[in-house]
Amino acid sequence: MGDTAVVALNSLLRGASIDDHAEALDLASAAVLAAKGRGPHLVAAQHTRVVALLNLDRFDDALRVISEGGDTLAATCAFEKAYALYKTGDLDAAEAVLQDAGVSTGRAQRGLKHIAAQVAYRAEKFDQAATIYRELGAGQGGAGHGEENDLRINLSATNAQLEWQGKSWAVPEQEKQPGREDLEAFETAYNAACGCISRGDFAKAVALLKRSRDLCEATDELTEEEKKAELVPIVVQQAYVFTKLGKLAEAVALQNSLNLDETPDSSATVVARTNALVLQAESNPYMAQRLSESLPEGKGNDRLFEYQSSVLRRNRYVLSLQVQKFPGVGKSTFKILSKEAVPAISSSKCDLGILGAAAASQLQTGQEALRHVLPLLETRPDDVGLLLTVIQLYIQLQNPGPAINLLETFLKRLEAATTPDHADVRFAPGLIALAVSLYRTQGRHSAIRNELAKAAAHWQKKTGSAANGAGTSLLREAGIELLRSSHPADLASAGEAFAHLLDAQPGDRIAKAGLVASLATSDFSKVQPYLDALPPVEDLTRGVDAAALLEAGVATAPAATHAQGKKRAREEDETGKGKQQGQPARKRRKRKLPKSYDPSKQPDPERWLPLRDRSSYRPKGKKGKKRVADSTQGGVVREEETLELAGGAGSVRVEKAPASGGGGGGKKKKKGKK
Repeated sequence: MGDTAVVALNSLLRGASIDDHAEALDLASAAVLAAKGRGPHLVAAQHTRVVALLNLDRFDDALRVISEGGDTLAATCAFEKAYALYKTGDLDAAEAVLQDAGVSTGRAQRGLKHIAAQVAYRAEKFDQAATIYRELGAGQGGAGHGEENDLRINLSATNAQLEWQGKSWAVPEQEKQPGREDLEAFETAYNAACGCISRGDFAKAVALLKRSRDLCEATDELTEEEKKAELVPIVVQQAYVFTKLGKLAEAVALQNSLNLDETPDSSATVVARTNALVLQAESNPYMAQRLSESLPEGKGNDRLFEYQSSVLRRNRYVLSLQVQKFPGVGKSTFKILSKEAVPAISSSKCDLGILGAAAASQLQTGQEALRHVLPLLETRPDDVGLLLTVIQLYIQLQNPGPAINLLETFLKRLEAATTPDHADVRFAPGLIALAVSLYRTQGRHSAIRNELAKAAAHWQKKTGSAANGAGTSLLREAGIELLRSSHPADLASAGEAFAHLLDAQPGDRIAKAGLVASLATSDFSKVQPYLDALPPVEDLTRGVDAAALLEAGVATAPAATHAQGKKRAREEDETGKGKQQGQPARKRRKRKLPKSYDPSKQPDPERWLPLRDRSSYRPKGKKGKKRVADSTQGGVVREEETLELAGGAGSVRVEKAPASGGGGGGKKKKKGKK
């Protein structure tokens, strides 16, 4: 069989419609064997063979065929090779193929752009994927049947992932709120619900998830098995939302309705089984820890995203701490953090530092925890989570001084580094907010303004996603804080911050108002274009009665009386002094006199003394009379005399002996027997 047979077979394949991909694979393989090494039509047969293998989900075999076909077949099958690499999870190799195909320069076909967006989505480069989908949606001239709906579904999923990733600023406002067309398909309704969950709008998420489930169950485009597979992530999200809303009974019922043994999506199975551990409230931590370790780990495109895997990893460490596996948790967390070239400030990495501190202190708190954690901080100075834990312990002990010193030492060490990554960590919004909060507890307003001014200057130099993400919120807060200062340099820094915000977000009304407020007195020409965008003063003061305000006067707070005693304050209230405006004076209570009071009689001068100390006191009984006799007030005063000692040795005062009665009456008579 020569080239003539290959040509005939290629003509047959082009004209035939074969739905059985296994049959197409057999015909293509026969053509390749018949014309091996001969004729240009061999590439077409090999291409047909690769496509058949992809339709049969034999991605490794398709890559092997492309590799054996040489450079000519690799150039022809760029789309198929990138797709096969994407399905096997080799995202780096897929990106390299797409780069060679000209995706980055815009020369690639629409099919390659779709693969590039899928690869970027799976690699968690969601901002890049969203950009590609918007470009494809803008150029609908070459779109095929149903492509517009697929683009809307994929873009909504990408936006939801961006919000989960903490990049809500990258999602346009018009794409955040679901439209009417998003409620027509269960995929878009589900993606809109995920976006609401990421924003914490659980009430709206409940309605959207119910809509998505109803549409999925009512669709005729899916088989029963496909419906069951599509319903699993919807039900898992419903159980999660009910858990967040505190409706645990509904969440448990939904969780129990899942048949996870027949679910083909391994990532959804892992998430569902992890949530089941929480809902079951396993009282035995050892059993819960064992069940968590038995959860499978996805591979390739079935693996979890980073924010999902970090939560599962944190849960496992928490369970390990509960079963007192402290050394293991400490070593594991340190091993992961030691791979970071710069201090990690992501929430997942900071969680590892906190868990390492909990393991070092063995779940103790207060001063005892500090005694174990402080030596660990000396050996791991770049562990941000550990640093935050130590600061929090100091704050709980109401000792912010050492906390501020630790944070300032860490920030100075970052300033000493010369790499841009260290500078981004130094001026991270979270660390700046922590410094501002600590300074505010001590009333150090100048330090707050200096810190914010330096951070604003840093983020004004940045461009791209870093400036739009971390810098936007920080620049806004820095400008607002600097506006409170009357120093011209601070006002100028505030103006630069608001001007940078306007360059990034021209429609930001807060930035326009801040720019006008900061530069109105120094550079009116820069703020004049934004005056029309601000609401007029008449609209702001409409409904305010200035005459009534002037007549009512200005309310002032009462003066501080910290050094004034309670007695003085009470006297002022009784005399009418210090009363607030508009309140009647308190009447002084009239003193009451005894009924037997006679103004003509002289009061007893000893009336303030206790009864037993008065001269008129006469106790009853022998013991009482003896105490009175021995006392000085009202008793006998004993006389003393001075006796000279013999030999001139001095003198001594002794009590004078009483005069003796006749006949030695002072002696006691001995009692005898009668």
